[in-house]
Amino acid sequence: MSVVELQPKSLWSYFNQLNQIPRPSKKEDAVRNWVVGLGQQWGFETQIDEVGNVLIRKPASLGMEDRKTVVLQSHLDMVCQKNNDTIFDFDIQGIEMFVDGDWVRARGTTLGADNGIGVATILAILDSNDIAHPPIEALFTIDEETGMTGALGLKGGFLKGEVLLNLDTEDDDELSIGCAGGVDVTSSGTYQEEALHDDVIQFQITLNGGSGGHSGMDIHKGICNANKMMNRLLLELLSDIDFRIISIQGGGLRNAIPRESQAVIALHAEDETALKTALANHFRSISEEYKSTDPELRASCEKIESVSEHAMPEDDQLAILMAIQTCPVGIHRMSPDIPNLVQTSNNLARVEISQGKISLQCLCRSSVDSEKIDHANSIASAFGLAGLETEYSGSYPGWTPNPKSPIVAMLRDLYTEKYREEPRVLACHAGLECGILGTNYPDMDMVSFGPNIRGAHSPDECVQISSVQKFWGFFLDALERIPQKA
Repeated sequence: MSVVELQPKSLWSYFNQLNQIPRPSKKEDAVRNWVVGLGQQWGFETQIDEVGNVLIRKPASLGMEDRKTVVLQSHLDMVCQKNNDTIFDFDIQGIEMFVDGDWVRARGTTLGADNGIGVATILAILDSNDIAHPPIEALFTIDEETGMTGALGLKGGFLKGEVLLNLDTEDDDELSIGCAGGVDVTSSGTYQEEALHDDVIQFQITLNGGSGGHSGMDIHKGICNANKMMNRLLLELLSDIDFRIISIQGGGLRNAIPRESQAVIALHAEDETALKTALANHFRSISEEYKSTDPELRASCEKIESVSEHAMPEDDQLAILMAIQTCPVGIHRMSPDIPNLVQTSNNLARVEISQGKISLQCLCRSSVDSEKIDHANSIASAFGLAGLETEYSGSYPGWTPNPKSPIVAMLRDLYTEKYREEPRVLACHAGLECGILGTNYPDMDMVSFGPNIRGAHSPDECVQISSVQKFWGFFLDALERIPQKA
């Protein structure tokens, strides 16, 4: 069965069309033009704001004209991650999808269900002629995954709606009413390379097969961070043999827990056997620690042709390895007020060390802004001890929960009525755009929900077909229950 044969057909048809259009963050021109073209084709008022967000207004269906205007919101971009052995260019290729039982997956890449299912849902509503709905403002934001610049750039007064339904949550029994804020932490520096002796050989150490995942929603799972683990391996190997680091390349996007890392080192030929033995011994302990969360984690060591005649000096490499070892990764603090909610965390997302340059990229999240900055300062301090300078960028606020929200109460009652059980009403540790939008629209009543999506921000990403059907039915009933204007 192909994706376009799934139910509801209109939603899956638009998801299929959407996934044929390359849409990495900050490269949304093609998908934006497609959405704008659809709005104009349908004859609806269609606007693009100064940062590139798209707004399409659709009048209410017959008999719903007296209801509050509802903003339906999703983001156009997607996280672009692939397996190391997958040949794929996200700038020019569409996602290759397939049906696997009750799940839709992609071949070796992220699927884009985050937030493509939300975008497809809104497009299906806009294209419908037989679905009851209030006046709609369909808001498609850009660049959510790498800075939330679309939401940050959306000015007050652009929207008229009183209720906002964000379709970017990944559990179909959950209503999200709050989220964490975040800040990008980038530490960089330089070192003076030194020449290698003629009698050294070079090896590439590869750590791969990590489970990866969303650096907010999955941070509590204790998944292996490949950057931290490579650093641990190198530090432990230094206790057994002498070597010099030529390069380290690990991780990718800030909002993805890194799955893979590669280090190239130089050592004396007589230490080859000792290197392989020590690596096997040290990795044995690591694989045992992570056998539940990362069962496919692998480490390998391969002799390679010389890639450089220079390497990092001994003092510099020890300083940077110790600094990365000190850098906090994972959960920093759980919320003292909301059970089971991660309050503050950090993801060491990318490590680049090569040819005299060092770049370390983190994403620090917290639902408490002051604690977010304090944790970022801790990271900067760790790297400062190794002589690196740190910059903060892309900071965005969290979304403070409002348990007394009228729209949340309506959706909770609807869910209980339909499924004979109460939904989970909670805040999440991911970054949702609601918190940012709320700064310019403080009176807008907001909630986020969506179908079951697993493995977001990793090539294991998949969306559950039966859950999309459940979500669609719930969503249609929710539109019918949007209250009347005051």
